[in-house]
Amino acid sequence: MGKYFGTDGFRGEANVNLTAMHAFKVGRFLGWYYGRYHKCSVAIGKDTRRSSYMFEDALSAGLTSTGADVYLLHVTTTPSVSYVVKTEYFDCGIMISASHNPYYDNGIKLINGKGEKLEQKVIDEIEEYLDGDFDSIPYATMDKIGRTVDYFAGRNRYMGYLMTLAKNSFRNIKVGLDCSNGSAWSIAKSVFDALGAETYVIHNEPNGTNINMNCGSTHIEVLQQYVKENHLDIGFAYDGDADRCLCVDEMGNLVDGDLILYVAGVYLKQNGELDNNTVVTTVMSNIGLYKAFDAVGIQYEKTDVGDKYVYECMRNQHYCLGGEQSGHIIFSKYATTGDGILTSIKLMEVMISSKKKMSELTSPVTIYPQCLKNIKVKDKPQAQQDTDVQKAVKAVEDALGSDGRILVRESGTEPVIRVMVEAKTDMLAETYVDQVIDVIKKKGHAV
Repeated sequence: MGKYFGTDGFRGEANVNLTAMHAFKVGRFLGWYYGRYHKCSVAIGKDTRRSSYMFEDALSAGLTSTGADVYLLHVTTTPSVSYVVKTEYFDCGIMISASHNPYYDNGIKLINGKGEKLEQKVIDEIEEYLDGDFDSIPYATMDKIGRTVDYFAGRNRYMGYLMTLAKNSFRNIKVGLDCSNGSAWSIAKSVFDALGAETYVIHNEPNGTNINMNCGSTHIEVLQQYVKENHLDIGFAYDGDADRCLCVDEMGNLVDGDLILYVAGVYLKQNGELDNNTVVTTVMSNIGLYKAFDAVGIQYEKTDVGDKYVYECMRNQHYCLGGEQSGHIIFSKYATTGDGILTSIKLMEVMISSKKKMSELTSPVTIYPQCLKNIKVKDKPQAQQDTDVQKAVKAVEDALGSDGRILVRESGTEPVIRVMVEAKTDMLAETYVDQVIDVIKKKGHAV
């Protein structure tokens, strides 16, 4: 990770540590970098945060000032930007979103011409320019100055693409959608309605400050209650930019990313479509998922946390399914990034094809109780590498044996250490987490 860009773009509080000038300079660099040998074209999408409009204007100004043409998808999802860039041959794409963060944060996610996360070497050059000579990049003049184009058509083509992925009609199925007052609000219902579902939608009235506020995938309990009260067959919750999806079964139980990977993995294996018989997970996946995969003969890979790393592993090893517990699920046959709405469609396919309820499909998996706590620290590497902290972690590992696990890692986007324990009971998991956090505090690492 660099000074500005983390595992998922340049993220921070709007006009505090991510400013309009930052966006302008990022735009200037990209317009110059991709426009050195031909006329550059860039697609931009945004979520519903109030500051997204400001950053859209700043990025557009920077891009056009160095000669790029900008195609505005307006409020749309991250995976739609990826799809449009890849299929319509843009030089790169930009998504303005801080994903699941509160409304006052925002972010700049960069996508290359293949629809994938931008290469690190280019990000390194952007970082160098952000701290370097502003005038090292020349302005375009006269007819070389770029322009902006309204490009709703790109988003509409993405919606049409999603509809083609459904193998069955959703007729007579009651589906709940929590759009998180974010990017999915103008897309998800239209797709499910077109596929014939009886669609029930909540949190689809964004006002610029209510994105992710007590709704969406970060507050799944709201959808759980809604599904039960309305006797729905299934529910799906998205995050702010809709690259994540969590599911709720007909009884109101959470179906997280691990369970989604199990349901999708088993279905693909049964149909001879699970490439190399392997599912890609991250180190955060539950030990119960791995035991369930072992029982059905599915192999798995583990990567660092971040859908970027999941996709890199999938691409390099030719795997077709991977994802995170948090709901970033990648079906590489159809997309190069996590796509919440696509994930919903594929889960509907499994239910309809198998003629089983979601609770039946997830029943073979026993999820181990998990406790995850964050502790804000002065220096992440220093805290994690402390000898006494490492001894505390080893003591927990020894105590758990094969009946659980502990994971201590640095956040890729925040100044915190995440301590996670899986154990046979919630109380035991929390006890072990607190033991490690107490040592971090006693050694003076906590803020």
